[in-house]
Amino acid sequence: MPVEEAAVHGPYVLDIQEVDETQVSVVGGKGAHLGGLSRIEGVRVPPGFCVTTQAFRRVMAGAPSLDALLDRLSRVDPEDRDAVGALSARIRRTIEAIAVPDDLAAAITGALARHGEQAAYAVRSSATAEDLPTASFAGQQDTYLNVVGPAAVLRHVSRCWASLFTERAVTYRRRNGIDHHAVDMAVVVQRMAFSHASGILFTAHPVTGDRRTATVDAGFGLGEALVSGLVNPDVFAVRDGEVVARTIAAKRLAVQALPDGGTQEVSVEAGLQEQPALTDAQAVRLVRLGRRIEAHFGRPQDIEWCLVDDGFQIVQSRPITTLFPVPESGDRGNHVYVSVGHGQMMTDPMRPLGHSMWQLTAMVPMQEAGGRLFVDVTPRLASPASRDGLLEALGKGDPLVRDALETVLGRDGFVPSIPDPGPVVPPAGAAAPAPIETDPGIVTDLIARSRESIAALERDIRTKSGPALFDFLLEAFEEHKRVLGDRLSMQAVMAGMDATWWLNDKLQEWLGEKNAADTLTLSAPDNITSEMGLELLDVADVIRPHTEVVAFLQGVEDDGFLDELPKLPGGTEARDAIEAYLDRYGMRCVGEIDITRPRWRERPATLVPVLLDNVRNFEPGAAGKRFEQGRQKARQKEQDVLSRLRDLPDGDRKADETRRMIDRVRTFIGYREYPKYGIISRYFVYKRALLEEAERLVRAGAVSEPEDVFYLTFQEFHEVVRARRPADPELIRRRKEEFTAYHALTPPRVLTSDGEALTGAYRRDDVPAGALVGVPVSAGTVEGRARVVLDLSEADLEAGDILVTAFTDPSWSPLFVGVAGLVTEVGGLMTHGAVIAREYGLPAVVGVERATRTILDGQRIRVHGTDGYVEILP
Repeated sequence: MPVEEAAVHGPYVLDIQEVDETQVSVVGGKGAHLGGLSRIEGVRVPPGFCVTTQAFRRVMAGAPSLDALLDRLSRVDPEDRDAVGALSARIRRTIEAIAVPDDLAAAITGALARHGEQAAYAVRSSATAEDLPTASFAGQQDTYLNVVGPAAVLRHVSRCWASLFTERAVTYRRRNGIDHHAVDMAVVVQRMAFSHASGILFTAHPVTGDRRTATVDAGFGLGEALVSGLVNPDVFAVRDGEVVARTIAAKRLAVQALPDGGTQEVSVEAGLQEQPALTDAQAVRLVRLGRRIEAHFGRPQDIEWCLVDDGFQIVQSRPITTLFPVPESGDRGNHVYVSVGHGQMMTDPMRPLGHSMWQLTAMVPMQEAGGRLFVDVTPRLASPASRDGLLEALGKGDPLVRDALETVLGRDGFVPSIPDPGPVVPPAGAAAPAPIETDPGIVTDLIARSRESIAALERDIRTKSGPALFDFLLEAFEEHKRVLGDRLSMQAVMAGMDATWWLNDKLQEWLGEKNAADTLTLSAPDNITSEMGLELLDVADVIRPHTEVVAFLQGVEDDGFLDELPKLPGGTEARDAIEAYLDRYGMRCVGEIDITRPRWRERPATLVPVLLDNVRNFEPGAAGKRFEQGRQKARQKEQDVLSRLRDLPDGDRKADETRRMIDRVRTFIGYREYPKYGIISRYFVYKRALLEEAERLVRAGAVSEPEDVFYLTFQEFHEVVRARRPADPELIRRRKEEFTAYHALTPPRVLTSDGEALTGAYRRDDVPAGALVGVPVSAGTVEGRARVVLDLSEADLEAGDILVTAFTDPSWSPLFVGVAGLVTEVGGLMTHGAVIAREYGLPAVVGVERATRTILDGQRIRVHGTDGYVEILP
């Protein structure tokens, strides 16, 4: 381009070879990636140019009314399709009606003259919020193929600008939190590639996530036939340089270019319809090219390709945004990771401070990926000595995890088998540790020790600040792990769990009764989580007589309501009851293993909807009545079971053993919930101290707001305080964007170092057709209205409703007292939700895949808590 011409037209037109992937703000995502592709050795990109975002802004400035329309569009509910459709159509008409300024039109036609004025072109939208690592925007804006002549190209450039406001693009941006004002549109104008075959290459398997397996979708003619779903493609799976699977489809239609411009659908000759669009050798060659592109961009790619005269041309490459990231292992060996979140009943992403602190206080090493934590179980799987125990333990927690691990183990060589060591000879005089006695005093002492440890932490941390605080916390984390790993505490937890499994196994064997322990554990003592739900009923009893307080609470929208309550008749008593509840349970919240989540003490308004449900749905004294009813049912069940056992052969022995196990389970099963309460109590102490330090950083100008420290790891936070320097604002900004993007990812139960995400399967044939299968965790059958609740603060429950949600950690327990049954997507026999469902006698099925998306709010369902499935009723 002559220097004089560049000076005139430079802001509006850039050749594809002049740009690279760093220039998204200038040529949009598609243009930037095409520029990057054109610089990779051996990669052919059809020649062309980009009409820059500067040109788009010039055109938009020609219609001042657009700003007001965009403001209106930003305020419209994205789910209101009629309003979105009407406004977006009006914006498109306005843009298409703007005359392209003469100098801009000259820049475009000049570029066409250099590339071939009468050649055929693809005119393609390239928005700045497009082909991003966290949001692909695939198919959200428009592409026009086989456009011939300057007038047609200019007309289609305007259409591409307008396509920034298609209804689908507008909705996609709103759902991804992207401001309409902040997005610009460039346009790519490329010479048409008249292809014999075309399609899409994924350099990682788009469904399983396996990074070593690439998939190639291929069809005849132009790629529009595949992209639009006109035909089913041939599919090739390529791994380690060879085709490992192929499916050849009947390709009856193709899209071809017309001589005078545009495209048309044509029928494929009958003899060619079931011929592969690519040979195996071509598929392997294409994947080799894809690996080169993937290496250049540093992440798996979704690549659109064309086969022209036996040579591949690449017309687009974007990141695959749906893949779950792989934990860093530090080596090239095979690894198998198990999700921590599925065991902790919190599969949402955690902020960096949250996951780094959980890593520092956990009993085993954990790796982070996608804002979630995973444990590398490869060494334990590799050793036959530990493998069976690991599978047994994880299978009891979540059968799907066990199935997924067994799937990996079934693959030759992925997990190498390590020979077992020789027999270990115990030291002289050593013996197996004796099981603890069935003594309620053990639980009493353990709870007292936990309270003393937390009180000491609260006392000692008060005087700590600056670097001394972090030094103190690192020591406190060691005490945290000591308390968590206390041998007697672990024995008490296991005693209750082992007794539960013994009772279920033996009573099914001897009496043919499933899950008998569910009734035998009703209203077990010392269960801090079930007490939390019942005590909120007691708070409702205080509030219920005071009509003005109830009316006031119905209008609460912020967390300052406690200060307003004493102004009302009965308000002081109500406030004192709520404050007392928060004193004991205010450290809890949904997703409580993430220290950055707001606690009930910080956001007390979260509890108001549940409190009002209790006021409306229960009679005074409900907590005591429910607990006593559960205790009586358990007692009656015990008498019934023992009586039936004594009638059996060898019945007295069986009854005596069962009675001892019932005593044992009722002594220890409630304590199962206490260690988590202790952990979260400690976490709240840590958090308050860290937030005070964050406030000091704000005053010193080191961060903009206290919550910015949530996007630093504990170690990074420590370094900012130690070095007395500002935190990196760009790092915090990027971490916030990543955290938002991580919400769109579904964490797998099991993940391999190849990136394969495994969910496992139940492999059962004992459920009715169409039923949703899960894990039976609390016996009984109940039918009622499904209430799909994803946010505890938005719960609106009536008596008899069945709670359907993704996961339940202890903070959900106050809802359990008001529902008739429970269905969750995550969980196992001994996870918190299951324990409390049994404690309250709620039929419950957990681990039901996609329950919140398959069951619609308000549908009638039947929960089979004994057999582990859910039926959706007509």
